[in-house]
Amino acid sequence: MNIVKQSAFFSVIVLLVSALLIPSPLFADFVNGGSSENTTPLRQPDLRHEPIQPLMQPEGLDPHKVNLGERLFHDLRLGRDNDMACSSCHNIKDNGADHHAHAPGRDGTTLDVNTLTVFNSSLNHRQFWNGHARNLEEQIDAVVNNAKEFATTWPTIINKLKQDKDYVLSFTKLYPKGITADNIRNAIATFERSLITINSPFDRFLLGDANAISPEAKAGYRLFKTYGCVACHQGRNVGGNLFVKLGVFKDYFAVRGNPTPVDLGRFNVTGKEHDRHVFRVPSLRLAALTPPYFHDGSVATLAEAVSIMAEHQLGRTIPGQDILHIVTFLKSLPGEYRGKQLGRTP
Repeated sequence: MNIVKQSAFFSVIVLLVSALLIPSPLFADFVNGGSSENTTPLRQPDLRHEPIQPLMQPEGLDPHKVNLGERLFHDLRLGRDNDMACSSCHNIKDNGADHHAHAPGRDGTTLDVNTLTVFNSSLNHRQFWNGHARNLEEQIDAVVNNAKEFATTWPTIINKLKQDKDYVLSFTKLYPKGITADNIRNAIATFERSLITINSPFDRFLLGDANAISPEAKAGYRLFKTYGCVACHQGRNVGGNLFVKLGVFKDYFAVRGNPTPVDLGRFNVTGKEHDRHVFRVPSLRLAALTPPYFHDGSVATLAEAVSIMAEHQLGRTIPGQDILHIVTFLKSLPGEYRGKQLGRTP
């Protein structure tokens, strides 16, 4: 499918989805505080079938493996020179990422793309911006082998961990084969699968608390749907479940200038022309906490990101007041981790 046809096809999909998702009069009255012509008491609408659904606490995870994975996640010995851990780029106490356009790498380098949050990452259908890892275990492999990150090998890591009696004991109790690459990957991935940000204000709203979010956030959610943003950002993770070309209606890279190899996106994985400039749609669950934005980290504010996405992906110009409402809605999406609200929205 050539670019023109692809753009036309995507625009049709956006319009169809937008039409299907336009809220009912009941929801519109609810958002706007009730119709002046309707004296019926205001009721919470049925939100069970909304395109965005609430996050729930993950079940079935072995708590001992979660604890072991957390130790490994923060262990600097996984890096070549005992100087880099998963948490070096993914700050669990903040937003599960960092606030750099590109995270600092090894030996004075920087990583090629903006760091994605590790929170809720288990809900993504692929890992990394270009989706080159099929799951969390493959993502961990890629970091271990990356010359700008851990820059090491599994045998080296295994030898280090076997010198630690606590690790030997923990692995022996949990895994019949003890410390192996597969088991290290499994423990870290199990911890990462526990990083679900539950109980956000918007999720409480979806679950029936009509006062969990402000009227402005409710209006922002309505606009998020009617403008078509929800065509790509939906599901429990508000994205992360499909690949889309960056620049459907306008050439993002021509406008930004200074193209780099990573701008090719999924083309770098498949070598297929139709994957040029295609990226995995990011989750917006923690978007309010993870500036700067986009794979290149080039956009500083959430309002600017919304405006650019509308122009390039939807072919639309969104008025400033509507953008503010959408941003207010996005600020209602971050939830809690271990009972504490994540980060601070600007």
